[in-house]
Amino acid sequence: MRRAGVLLHVTALPGTPACGTFGAAAHKWVDALASQGIQAWQVLPLAPTDGLGSPYSAPSAFALNPWFLDADALVQAGLLPQQDLSAIPTGGQPGRLDFELAKRRSAALAEALLQNYPSWDEPTQQAFAAWREQQRHWLLDHCRFVVLRQLHAGQPWWSWPAALASRKRSALKAFDQEHGQSLLREALLQWQLQQQWQGVLDHARRCGVQVIGDIPFYVAHDSADVWSHRRLFSLDRSGHLLQQSGVPPDYFSETGQLWGTPVYRWPLHRLSRFRWWRRRLRRQLQVVDLLRIDHFRALEAAWIVPGGDDTAERGVWKRTPGASLLRLLPAPLPLIAEDLGVITPEVEALRDRFALPGMKILQFAFDGNPGNPYLPSNIEGERWVVYTGTHDNATCIGWWQQLSAEQRAQVEALTGPVHAPGWQLLELALATSAGWALVPLQDLLHLGDEARFNTPGTTDGNWQWRLGQSIASLEGPLQGYAELARRYGRGG
Repeated sequence: MRRAGVLLHVTALPGTPACGTFGAAAHKWVDALASQGIQAWQVLPLAPTDGLGSPYSAPSAFALNPWFLDADALVQAGLLPQQDLSAIPTGGQPGRLDFELAKRRSAALAEALLQNYPSWDEPTQQAFAAWREQQRHWLLDHCRFVVLRQLHAGQPWWSWPAALASRKRSALKAFDQEHGQSLLREALLQWQLQQQWQGVLDHARRCGVQVIGDIPFYVAHDSADVWSHRRLFSLDRSGHLLQQSGVPPDYFSETGQLWGTPVYRWPLHRLSRFRWWRRRLRRQLQVVDLLRIDHFRALEAAWIVPGGDDTAERGVWKRTPGASLLRLLPAPLPLIAEDLGVITPEVEALRDRFALPGMKILQFAFDGNPGNPYLPSNIEGERWVVYTGTHDNATCIGWWQQLSAEQRAQVEALTGPVHAPGWQLLELALATSAGWALVPLQDLLHLGDEARFNTPGTTDGNWQWRLGQSIASLEGPLQGYAELARRYGRGG
């Protein structure tokens, strides 16, 4: 089945203070897609964000973002009394994500859950206890990490007292006893996040809407995962980087890109039959139907940079055992390979060996080269996901405004005179043979770069865009999209 879908991150859903949530707007969004026969919804990583709001450098590879907890849903579930909501911070600016308010709201909701927990009925408490035990392999250390960061004013784990940074068993035992209530609070928070998202996911599945998720290849240095499994990462005894990730110098950057995340000690992952990786992927595939692996090429070879360097220039390519990992996963693999950029035949062979769809971005197609792999005429077969642009690109209007006259002529040779860049690129995407055609909601709404979600290599103003109108008001654009998709054999 050839599908049409929309890229919209949960943070951008409307109707709640500070940040989108797993509440009513998420369910209404699924209904809005399903009512038009649009069969796919793509989100970004659902993990907590870093200090700049990016979900691609998360302090946990397993946890869900606390900002997504919906207050009204907690009341409807009988977990909080209505009057408790009066103490939850409100406000925020419509159409923008407010990081600080989102943090304060989620912290207040977590505290309210903790205070009301003793009054819950026995079946509810038992359900929580069973889930907590089932998820113990990641949940306990995540909760410890969150509480420790709070106690140490957000300082990275390698600067904590040595006994805690090195995870001495006696120190952890004493910490658990002293801070049991705080650990319980964080576990309750993650449980309800899971419950609420599961409700959205189940609703989407009943409606025939496939949820596509996203997972970064690397994990943040200052994360629960690295702190609790430091042997699996390239660190020295003090916790500092021995080797770090990045990409080499290219046309866009003379010094390459330095990401500052630790690389994997693959021999140790092999010894455990990739247990950490398999648990990570299994967890992610419990919360989505299909999972995009960001920086897929690092499953074949990765650019490895000395840990003390401040540019990526001195890195080297090193082979990685991605094929060995993928062989251990049950087939067919519900994965999408993010194979953008300079991709070698070896990476393509790995992708094709496991029958994984790759990605095509139409904004990249118009460089005058008839062999450009992103040109619609060069997209062959169904094993592709075609986008107009992604969360890292300009909106199509912003992209069009930046094009040279020569590039505009190349676009118009395929589309005719351009009057709605997003919709006209979208029609090119729908007309391809690709199994999925996806469009950011901003392009459906004909928005400019004021609605751009992220600009790589910058730190200001990213990850903040939210839909400034109701879900109901989207009926016209979604209906138009669905009619266009059906014209090309996509949709219900």
